[in-house]
Amino acid sequence: MSFDRHRKLRRTAYMRDLVRETKLTKDDLIYPIFVTETENTKKEIESMKGVYQISLDRLHEELEEVAACGIKSVMFFGIPKEKDACGSGAYHDHGIVQEACKLSKKLFPEILVLLDTCLCEYTDHGHCGLIDPDTKDVDNDSTLPLLVDTAVSQARAGADIIAPSNMMDGFVTEIRKGLDDNGFSHIPIMSYGIKYASKFYGPFRDAAESAPSFGDRRTYQMDPANRLEAHRELKSDLEEGADMMIVKPALSYLDIIRDVRNQSDVPIIAYNVSGEYSMTRNAVDQGLLEESVIMEQMISMKRAGADIIITYFAKDLCRMLDEGMK
Repeated sequence: MSFDRHRKLRRTAYMRDLVRETKLTKDDLIYPIFVTETENTKKEIESMKGVYQISLDRLHEELEEVAACGIKSVMFFGIPKEKDACGSGAYHDHGIVQEACKLSKKLFPEILVLLDTCLCEYTDHGHCGLIDPDTKDVDNDSTLPLLVDTAVSQARAGADIIAPSNMMDGFVTEIRKGLDDNGFSHIPIMSYGIKYASKFYGPFRDAAESAPSFGDRRTYQMDPANRLEAHRELKSDLEEGADMMIVKPALSYLDIIRDVRNQSDVPIIAYNVSGEYSMTRNAVDQGLLEESVIMEQMISMKRAGADIIITYFAKDLCRMLDEGMK
């Protein structure tokens, strides 16, 4: 009898480690943190067990835990006390994420800080830009200068990476020019240019208090049914000056991650979004799935072609890696 014996390379744990094709390390992880302008707050988000809204005066606690875990990159999202129609809190030099960035750089200067460049957390209507009074839709071109102001303000605060998530046409071009003109040509742009209009964002909108007060975001975020459209978004953003590309969400869009990997040589980031987190977190907590499924999901993103993963599981994954969980 003659046949291939593939099991030879699976026989022991060390053998499997030796030939493993895809690996996850702590260096691959970015941890999102929600920072609020309230005081003395560490409030668990009801729809995201284990994730909190944290006030500036307690942010040091979270950053100390992050550093102890070995996480090297964080992304701040802000919850301001006040919102208005033009999202002015996003581009205020003393805005909530700007202050969070300054504090992080003071306490842990080695930790990379990414800031989300969007208006939705700061507008009273919850959309990612200015609203055209006639169409009741987001006005693309009038929003762009505010996004530039936001990015420049974030760079002044010490952000290592600008991560624009607004999905306005031309945002990379305008932000790149604005950064360059203000002395920040060294700051890279991590574009959320492939961002689908997904139902997996629900818990994030609870956490960031950013749900639209009317309509939805389908006129500016991508249709989940479209694959080729991602190719066009990728091409545009790279030509406009993006240094890295995010695909969001991750688990239902692994084919898109692979397409983007095949078509570009820039770093590719999978955003393991809030709904994906909450589904898995609840299933593990209820004993429906083993905790190792979290690692399996992250490996699937890496195998699809992601270099980096933004995930609320970052601290859990660091513990698993320390414990040698595969």
